[in-house]
Amino acid sequence: KTSLVLVFFFILTFLFLLFRPTLPHPHPNPEAVVQDLQRRVNVSISRRQMLASTGDPTSHAQLSCLTGNPIDDCWRCDPNWANNRQHLADCAIGFGRSAAGGKGGQFYLVIDPSDHDPANPSPGTLRHAVIQTEPLWIIFASSMLIQLKDELIVNSYKTIDGRGAYVHITGGGCITLQYVSHVIIHNIRVSHCVPTGDALVRSSPDHVGWRGISDGDGISIFGSRDLWIDHCSLSHCTDGLIDAIMGSTAITISNSYFSHHNEVMLMGHNDAYLADSAMQVTIAFNHFGERLVQRMPRCRHGYFHVVNNDYTEWQMYAIGGSANPTINSQGNRYIAPVDPYAKEVTRRVDTDESEWAGWNWRTDGDIMVNGAYFVPSGEGPSAQYAMATSFDPIPANFIDQLTMNAGVFGEPGGHDADISIPGFRGMGLEEVTGPARATTIIVTGRCQGMVHRQQLRLQPPPS
Repeated sequence: KTSLVLVFFFILTFLFLLFRPTLPHPHPNPEAVVQDLQRRVNVSISRRQMLASTGDPTSHAQLSCLTGNPIDDCWRCDPNWANNRQHLADCAIGFGRSAAGGKGGQFYLVIDPSDHDPANPSPGTLRHAVIQTEPLWIIFASSMLIQLKDELIVNSYKTIDGRGAYVHITGGGCITLQYVSHVIIHNIRVSHCVPTGDALVRSSPDHVGWRGISDGDGISIFGSRDLWIDHCSLSHCTDGLIDAIMGSTAITISNSYFSHHNEVMLMGHNDAYLADSAMQVTIAFNHFGERLVQRMPRCRHGYFHVVNNDYTEWQMYAIGGSANPTINSQGNRYIAPVDPYAKEVTRRVDTDESEWAGWNWRTDGDIMVNGAYFVPSGEGPSAQYAMATSFDPIPANFIDQLTMNAGVFGEPGGHDADISIPGFRGMGLEEVTGPARATTIIVTGRCQGMVHRQQLRLQPPPS
């Protein structure tokens, strides 16, 4: 009998070790990452102020370009940025600052907006580009509406760079980052994403698999790291606009515009999933705008640096959490709704005060407008937190300057324009026929201002 108990114990131990969640490797000193971001913002703001104080007319062009936003100031003032696109990867800040994307790889030019067969994508389509195994910097030949039939499963070391075009992704899925790393998504509109699935979808040139029904997130992040989402506009999706779960970490979400949605952003799978305690996310220079309700973000476990964002609308709350997340709110502007019962910025979800009173939720340099208020908690900043604030966060009165370009550059009709998607019928999509499939991809390599083109005949992936 004793031997049976021992055997049973060893079996249980083996199963626990086999199936327990593997903790990702977080940054060992998150406050150092916070300090580095604050330093970069201070440098950019000081540079702009110095140019303004000189009165030198020769600096007018540069002054009109610089905003004090360290990401934009890193690349936008270069008149030849299009010949040095991959420099963007050097401009990331926060926890996702190591995201390489497709830096060092070839350029892949998307020329076909269609998505006829997710199991066998045509060369020249975005789906064909993102499933490749090598690093790629993906650009677009023209403005296009890409209506997905199923989840767009992105492989590691990819940059989706929509600069120079207006690229709108909608339909089934939409963008899925699952067990990948080093992905950059820049200057892309994502909207009207609906659940799809029970279908074969290709995730690499040599693998096609059966996918269940998706949630209908705009961007779904699952067990992934080293990710940067910048200058995107997201709205009107079925579930979340951006959801990150299952041990995802090292993420920066910046310069983006969120609107027309209920549950905006979920960070963490559930309260019992301890692997999310290693989640570290920076949310910076975003505009949370028209007709938003809640979850900007809603956090579990982990460390979340919410800095220099503009919150102009919420209907329930702005920042929520459970399971003891660390919330470091710095230099944000919170404009409360008219509803007298929705003035509080924060919400501890399904948790008694006796439990959340010890959680580290901090507000530093935030501006509260129209009766907004932030309920802090915790025993006080640690020595590490005090070190991080040795560079004072840029106060919220700079918010207009820092977030003036949030969202997709040059979005037609502005961020709050009513968007009509051909074939969109609430919870379903009708087939929208795109142009004929391309058989030739032009990969454009740019290096130090020199441009060369190489035409590559690419065969469809194996079935």
